[in-house]
Amino acid sequence: MEPHNLCTSLETLAQHINTIIDLISSYYCFAVLLVVCLSILYLARRRKAPIYLIDYACYCPPSSCRFPIATFEENQLFDGMDPEAVAFQCKIISKSGFSEETSISPSLFRMPKIKALSFALEEAETTMCSVIQDLFQKNNINPKAIDIVITNCSVFCPTPSLSAMVVNKFRMRSNIKSFNLSGMGCSAGIISMSLAKDLLRVHRNSLALIVSTETLSINWYSGKVPSMLLSNCLFRLGGAAILMSSRVQDKHKAKYELQHVVRTTTAQDDQSHNCVYQDVDPENKEGVSISKNIVNVCGDAVKKHIASLGPLVFPSREIFLYVFSIVCHKLGSTRSTSIYIPNFNHAFEHFCIHSGGIAIIQAVERNLRLRKQDMEPSAMTLYRFGNVSSSSIWYAMSYIEAKGRMKRGDRVWQIAFGSGFKCNSAVWKCVCHMKPDTNTAWRDTIHSYPVEIE
Repeated sequence: MEPHNLCTSLETLAQHINTIIDLISSYYCFAVLLVVCLSILYLARRRKAPIYLIDYACYCPPSSCRFPIATFEENQLFDGMDPEAVAFQCKIISKSGFSEETSISPSLFRMPKIKALSFALEEAETTMCSVIQDLFQKNNINPKAIDIVITNCSVFCPTPSLSAMVVNKFRMRSNIKSFNLSGMGCSAGIISMSLAKDLLRVHRNSLALIVSTETLSINWYSGKVPSMLLSNCLFRLGGAAILMSSRVQDKHKAKYELQHVVRTTTAQDDQSHNCVYQDVDPENKEGVSISKNIVNVCGDAVKKHIASLGPLVFPSREIFLYVFSIVCHKLGSTRSTSIYIPNFNHAFEHFCIHSGGIAIIQAVERNLRLRKQDMEPSAMTLYRFGNVSSSSIWYAMSYIEAKGRMKRGDRVWQIAFGSGFKCNSAVWKCVCHMKPDTNTAWRDTIHSYPVEIE
């Protein structure tokens, strides 16, 4: 073969080899890309490890801690508080939706009142340890079986922490994962659940104990500023302990399975950030100021929150009608087209709304177009126990169970509001056949409810 022809043949062969290599490379890249896409699709569709709520317990204060309005007035006047400030508080309480059964810490009955760390520690220990003990006994739980403990108390943050107190009192394991949340307001209970959910999914086959409470002893306000006096009128003694699990063996004894946790904060806005604020008054007396704009701030936070929660829980029809109404509203020349409010009863069978105050409950009912029976658990919680801060959503759920209304497959919406300003939600699905629970904070009075609130 001539050299010229040999060179031509070699060039042709090289071209064919390059073409084959290119094809192989393309097929290889396509295969890799296909595997990556399928993997992403699988991971996106794969159901996350379920998180279960095994049980919970709510603290029922003894009758000796009962604080009716007549006792409140006498207590404040005898303690030397300004008569006008006492009259203002009594007026607020008379319109608060409270019964004569709400309770305060025993230390607040002392004359004169003394803000002492020892009293606050005693209150926290009594409330938290009592409700944990009830939960453990009811479910035959050994404290050493707990892998994660989370406590939340907004305005009381001692050293050692409240979570350390729990570990110490119940002699839990040395390798337990312990957390304490403070300054997070009345929505801290759901923040604790969010933290527990993440930890339980990382540390599989684990048990988490959450304790939600608030301490009144060290935060009672004795000055004259109306916005700070409101906290004396609203907050009452209470607490809850919750047992969550990611253990497979707990599936058949769990009450609920966690569906979603959604959190919204509006702290970037000054008005929202300052509407609930711990401060000192002109006389250097410490208290928590509650702005008169709190209902409007809460309403704005709820609207933003629903925008995040809605796509997760509403059926397609409700989402379509909502989006369509927004488009019509934007395109309408007069902007007279009203925005469609989704029917929340198509997403949930039960509602546990933070009982922050009668104005908050009424505003939520009005703005979300809920029914009176939807608000009943929260309204009765406020009436019987007052604003028990982050634990209020559990008293409301306990009310539903005690009434025998919870059924397997029912969806429950817990929503709480807190300083910052925050609006947080947890969505649960009942996974067992629920019987009326007589061993709850409502055990002696559930037959008396509901009642009309004036």
